Amino acid sequence: MLGRTLREVSAALKQGQITPTELCQKCLSLIRKTKFLNAYITVSEEVALKQAEESEKRYKEGQSLGDLDGIPISIKDNFSTSGIETTCASNMLKGYVPPYNATVVQKLLDQGAVLMGKTNLDEFAMGSGSTDGIFGPVKNPWSFSRQYGEKRQQTPCGENKDSNWLITGGSSGGSAAAVAAFTCFAALGSDTGGSTRNPAAHCGLVGFKPSYGLVSRHGLIPLVNSMDVPGILTRCVDDTAIVLDVLAGHDPKDSTTVQDPVKPLMPSSLTDVSKLCIGIPKEYLVPELSSEVQSVWSKAADLFESEGAKVIEVSLPHTCYSIVCYHVLCTAEVASNMARFDGLEYGHRCNTNMSTEAMYATTRREGFNDVVRGRILSGNFFLLKENYENYFIKAQKVRRLIANDFVNVFNSGVDVLLTPTTLSEAVPYLEFIKEDNRTRSAQDDIFTQAVNMAGLPAVNIPVALSHQGLPVGLQFIGPAFCDKQVLTVAKWFEKQVQFPVIQLELMEDHSSVLNNEKLPSVSL
Repeated sequence: MLGRTLREVSAALKQGQITPTELCQKCLSLIRKTKFLNAYITVSEEVALKQAEESEKRYKEGQSLGDLDGIPISIKDNFSTSGIETTCASNMLKGYVPPYNATVVQKLLDQGAVLMGKTNLDEFAMGSGSTDGIFGPVKNPWSFSRQYGEKRQQTPCGENKDSNWLITGGSSGGSAAAVAAFTCFAALGSDTGGSTRNPAAHCGLVGFKPSYGLVSRHGLIPLVNSMDVPGILTRCVDDTAIVLDVLAGHDPKDSTTVQDPVKPLMPSSLTDVSKLCIGIPKEYLVPELSSEVQSVWSKAADLFESEGAKVIEVSLPHTCYSIVCYHVLCTAEVASNMARFDGLEYGHRCNTNMSTEAMYATTRREGFNDVVRGRILSGNFFLLKENYENYFIKAQKVRRLIANDFVNVFNSGVDVLLTPTTLSEAVPYLEFIKEDNRTRSAQDDIFTQAVNMAGLPAVNIPVALSHQGLPVGLQFIGPAFCDKQVLTVAKWFEKQVQFPVIQLELMEDHSSVLNNEKLPSVSL
């Protein structure tokens, strides 16, 4: 049952094949068995069981709230959840319990979704590996898949064996691992520069970033207000659309959301792609792109062409400036947003009593890690009076040029862009941490961050397994507020490629190394 899609499980609940309580207990059991993945910061067991009981009562009375009623979900730990600790994986917010739910969380709960817990991330979502939070790194479930296990080179037991496990990508790695390990059927992440699509690519999932303004940001603890969007992680496109239909729409608590009513966003059943025009950005063929991802990208373009679609090379000429532009704008907004964490109103507060200034400085030194402090310092430098025009204002102008590149391409008749999502498949943790956070993020977000600066919808679709048995994903990008169009093309493509389901094997030797206890194998 846990290996089914959200839609299939919803049908099973309606037909009485399983009850919400039984489903919730199955997920909770698997969360315990996969604890070594470190996907969850907080498991809300009591809350989940209570919500499942309420859902069960509604089903018995014939008053189901919809497709999400009784469905286990997870939420990234930078969304506010009433009565449940929200930490952003940081000492600064450790112990903070919000008095309200984020709008997207409330919308899911109003539809009867069952909250399994809060998922792990890079501290304050600043990273691309889910390795820099205070609760430790998240391990990719594909590290323990039969597909990967049959291909990887065996290493001796001991310390070196732990280096076999792979990163999930980030910063929504906990949400991705939770869905990929079958502990929930959908999860919310946040996406500022690719933080939903990146881990989706590494974990073999559908990862969707909506158009900016389609989904409310109220209650999402901000990183970069002008780029942040709630993202959705599921195992198929239809499941993503079900969740998106619930989340989309105006929120009076978020002035950036769309004012007009949102039409249903379920993708159409596309059978003929001959009228489609697929754009291939030439600037995305970078030297760092792995040969396997490049091959998958080329074969995907050939697939569209063989089915009658028009596939053309397009140019996004200002792509080469996107990494630098993103860094300036991101750190500037981070500096502004992090200023609220001063130890006065909520969150961590140091014990020093010397002076207000000393309290501020010590609180922030103790509360933030090096990555967050580094971005704050960079942002404040760019915002200095003598630097403001040369850095922040220029970056805003370049951002407009980057956004206009997309507009020009779509105005030329292109329906969607087809690009890589990541440079390569997931890499081992020890290899990943050889680079500093800033360098890693700049490299890993190369295909995703421009989409956020332009406010466009984009989705990662898992396409194939690499020669090591690991997922390789590709990205579809569409015009602003053409989210349904992007999902429709993605659904057709998903049907063609038939990506294999992960064969998760929690073998005793992995469990003992990573969790110091023996765990039974999991049957899905």
